[in-house]
Amino acid sequence: MAQALHHRGPDDGGTWVDERAGIAMGFRRLAILDVSPRGHQPMVSADGRYVVVFNGEIYNFRELQARLEGLGHTFRTGTDTEVILASAVEWGASEALVRIQGMFAYALWDREERTLHLTRDRVGIKPLYYGWSGSTFLFGSELSALKQYPGFESRIDHEAVEFYLDFGYVPTPLSIYEGIRKLQPGTTLQVRAGKDPGAPQRYWDLASAFAASPWTGCDQEAIEKLENVLESAVERHMVSDVPLGALLSGGIDSSAVVAMMCAKARGRVKTFSIGFAEKGFDESIFAREVAHHLGTDHTEMRVSPEDALAVIPKLPEIYDEPFADSSQIPTFLISQLTRSQVTVALSGDGGDELFGGYNRYLYAPKIWRAVKFIPMAVRVPLSGALTGSLKVVRRCGWDGLAADKAMKGANALQASSLAEIYWGLCRTRFQAGGRPHPIAAEPAGKQSAQAVADLLRLDMLTYLPDDILTKVDRASMAVSLEARVPLLDDKLIAFVASLPLKMKIRGKCTKWLLRQVLYKHVPADLVERPKAGFAIPLAAWLRGPLEEWAESLLSAEVLRKQDFLCPEAIRSEWSEFRAGKQANHHRLWAVLMFQAWHRRQAAAEPPRLIKHSQQYRGQAVQV
Repeated sequence: MAQALHHRGPDDGGTWVDERAGIAMGFRRLAILDVSPRGHQPMVSADGRYVVVFNGEIYNFRELQARLEGLGHTFRTGTDTEVILASAVEWGASEALVRIQGMFAYALWDREERTLHLTRDRVGIKPLYYGWSGSTFLFGSELSALKQYPGFESRIDHEAVEFYLDFGYVPTPLSIYEGIRKLQPGTTLQVRAGKDPGAPQRYWDLASAFAASPWTGCDQEAIEKLENVLESAVERHMVSDVPLGALLSGGIDSSAVVAMMCAKARGRVKTFSIGFAEKGFDESIFAREVAHHLGTDHTEMRVSPEDALAVIPKLPEIYDEPFADSSQIPTFLISQLTRSQVTVALSGDGGDELFGGYNRYLYAPKIWRAVKFIPMAVRVPLSGALTGSLKVVRRCGWDGLAADKAMKGANALQASSLAEIYWGLCRTRFQAGGRPHPIAAEPAGKQSAQAVADLLRLDMLTYLPDDILTKVDRASMAVSLEARVPLLDDKLIAFVASLPLKMKIRGKCTKWLLRQVLYKHVPADLVERPKAGFAIPLAAWLRGPLEEWAESLLSAEVLRKQDFLCPEAIRSEWSEFRAGKQANHHRLWAVLMFQAWHRRQAAAEPPRLIKHSQQYRGQAVQV
């Protein structure tokens, strides 16, 4: 199981087994802090009570270590892993958890209480899967590890497939397999020997963070406060005993992170970006200009269709379950480029959700204000008529982005709340209503989306961990690169959550406050442009160099062998797209990624141990 995660930790590995207790723990290490053998995991506490396997970084470990030393603890390593153990010894497993700040997923075994504590960080930067295989409880960072367990039954969860086709990802707490779950961000699960684990318990609540004491200062005070908090967050994220750099797109978020890095770094910061040859998709020139202004050591790569073709066969293995955010391709490529020079890279992910950067924060309330006073008896038939007309227009090859917006707007006529409009804008498939997102059944989602500020919170609960952070974690870890997200620092979240909405979205200006801080370091004309995201020329590629690959996955014969998708509907959409009559490439990409994953799943059965030929501590060995 640990060897299946070799890419996440190529530097070292180990196991710890207590046969009498019936527990075994395995680990693969990417050495970042104290790269000596002293940082080996699994690690046992000084008093022998606790054993831990821990993926991630604790950014306040130095402060915790200093406090623990004042309480009489001594440390034999320079790792944050040992600080987790000492915290558990001093304060207990539960109390230690609330003191820890960072990105993490860890399993802490209490030998005295015979209890396993599974814990995931507050916003879900690091993954953690768990579930039963027969009478054995399994956990791991990726599904690939769990599948190595003899007898693991990889039964596909049909409900998860439905959600995946709606949103482009399998939402937490579901996984693509029946009986296996993702641990929700901000929760811990206690598993006692011989007992069912029960439900995860929340140790941190995002809604409470947003409901904290509101900021009452003026604009200038908020700008100064944000700059200080952001600079401190970035400085904490720069702690590393190995080479460190940054992913730079030239947009607001990544530019702000790099600007703060440059203010704290002793030498030139290494930055990395990629671009495309296709017009309208190449933003590398903006990253280059920001890098030049800030004086970074900048490296960029131009992505070709051939580069994408080389990545696509790897995607089902990298993402472990179906995942349909097409920016997964450039994210992997920039991770690969970055890993050639550094082991740790800071990114600007999380800024849109925290500071209000998505266009849906502007569109959703406008749509709701326009339709909420129209009787539903009028809206429903009007929605049907508009949808039918738009389908005809789309078959004439209407621009994809504009067509998507128009279709979602037509369906929004049937919405009975701002929440329904929000979910409709988030869906990949065009449909009114639809299956409620799993979060909607929880207390955090029941009273959601009464106001625009709630939309940001919903994105942080759903889209951020299940799409954005999943994309970055799997792509970076596939090449053994640790990606850090300082905009999701715990202290930064606490401050930004206290701000009124007008400091995030002001008129038509999104991320208003973050922009004001950035303008103190980078001229506005270098970063101000329409929001594009990490887009790729997907439609052109699917009609060009990727067409043969796509046809092999969407053939009628292949589709009929499965019982998940409707062959006639898929073939119709694919044919209309190839003929230029539909701009439906994002929906097709979701189908293609499911088909590619399913093909690999079928080829990999039955589960088996993976054999690796690797360089391990200077010797070539077979595992």
